[in-house]
Amino acid sequence: MATLTIRDLDEVLKQRLRIRAAHRNRSMEEEARQILRAALIESPAPTADLARRIRARFAGLGDVNLPLEAREPVRPPPDFGGAAIPTAMRRAKPAGK
Repeated sequence: MATLTIRDLDEVLKQRLRIRAAHRNRSMEEEARQILRAALIESPAPTADLARRIRARFAGLGDVNLPLEAREPVRPPPDFGGAAIPTAMRRAKPAGK
């Protein structure tokens, strides 16, 4: 079994622990063990991903619907008429191929 020493415990907190232990017919040491056991048995609440946390934080402000701008049609790619591509513009080939 391990030993745990708690330094600088507030006197009021120590008194409350003593009273709580007495009400349960336990020693202060046993009461502290039970409190730690109960606190550490609880499984942590699942954390939401970042997007859900942001959405939850701003949910009370209402929804914002922005109008979508009409997009222009995609223009066709330029036709170089079969002209040779200058050496400087050619993509380098990976080594070993």
